[in-house]
Amino acid sequence: MTKTTVYLDTDLAVAIRQLATSEGRAQAELIRDALTEYTRRRKRPAIPGIGEFDSGHADTSQKAEQILRRASGRGKWR
Repeated sequence: MTKTTVYLDTDLAVAIRQLATSEGRAQAELIRDALTEYTRRRKRPAIPGIGEFDSGHADTSQKAEQILRRASGRGKWR
């Protein structure tokens, strides 16, 4: 785990402290759970370059090894 510091407004800090006490859990555990749930629901950014180009071939992924083998044989891929 990585340690980080988060600044909370007073009302939120009190609410987290009260919730942790009532559930018998650590505040850090509640915050981790909340952030995990939040990040699962958010759409992750696309990987740069993915879907930007169209080779015109529908079977490129199935032929990937063959294409790379051919390219490396010509010295174009190392």
